[in-house]
Amino acid sequence: MIQFLGRRVIYSIVVLFLASIVAFVGTRIAFDPTARLAQARDPKVRVAEERRLGLDKPLVVQYGRWLGNFVQGDLGETEVSREPIAAKLRSGMWLTIQLLVWGVAVSVIAALIIGVYSAVRQYSVGDYVLTTFSFMGISIPPFWFAFIAIQFFVFTLPGWFGTAPWFYTFSGALHSDGVTGFNLDYLRHLFLPVLVLTVQNIAGWSRYQRASMLDTLNADYVRTARAKGVPRRQVILHHALRNAMIPVVTVMALDIGLLFGGLVITEQIFSIPGMGRIFVSALDRGDATMLTAWTVVAAFFVLLFNLIADLAYGWLDPRVRIT
Repeated sequence: MIQFLGRRVIYSIVVLFLASIVAFVGTRIAFDPTARLAQARDPKVRVAEERRLGLDKPLVVQYGRWLGNFVQGDLGETEVSREPIAAKLRSGMWLTIQLLVWGVAVSVIAALIIGVYSAVRQYSVGDYVLTTFSFMGISIPPFWFAFIAIQFFVFTLPGWFGTAPWFYTFSGALHSDGVTGFNLDYLRHLFLPVLVLTVQNIAGWSRYQRASMLDTLNADYVRTARAKGVPRRQVILHHALRNAMIPVVTVMALDIGLLFGGLVITEQIFSIPGMGRIFVSALDRGDATMLTAWTVVAAFFVLLFNLIADLAYGWLDPRVRIT
């Protein structure tokens, strides 16, 4: 187990190192920081600024300097406002993680229940109904569903959210005084963003779970357990479900890692200053330093959740041996 974990960590570090090179070089090519300085009227100011930022050095030297600062936690400053990037990413990360924790928890529970029910009751009325809603959830664009949800819950049912909804005070709700007010206001502000986030996840993951569960229910060891007279509930929960979750865990881990930096639509519509909105803002300004740091941090979380998925295989399936 320790050897496996060590190999995976080393592999992840190598991949992250290569991703940092691609991110650094790519952003420098697409958004050349010297182009902004070239607009300075005073050549002396431009030269002094290039020297301060290290832009007068070769690209390899620039990357080495950036990497050395990065591993020490210094991600640099934004090119426009001169804010520390590390503090800005920590703030956005905290909001994005909250959306992910709630959204993933709801999505996983709902997807497993729907997938197992649809597989166990294949071709039943309930299966057809859930399949229909799943395909609708997959087909509906998230931005369209977000606007429909806003229209319904905010304007059609104004008593639920009022006229000053979550997107003005989401981050403020996290610092509210009083336990009761904090909980109610916090959940109220989270409801619609999490709803938009979970619809497609539940729809997609439940389809994977249904297909995997159907394959497992037809396996020889499941039929043997049934022939031995093992209760149906025990066959489903203890023999079939655990092994049926293996391919689903892979899909979930990949999606969660990508969602960490990919909640662009949800955060933009609900004005949540998370990782997705930080990326859009940096892209709009052409902030190469912020884009580089953001890309490496997002890549780290993708690799982290892939590592978690690999470790989960050994727990879910005893046939998988981690050495």
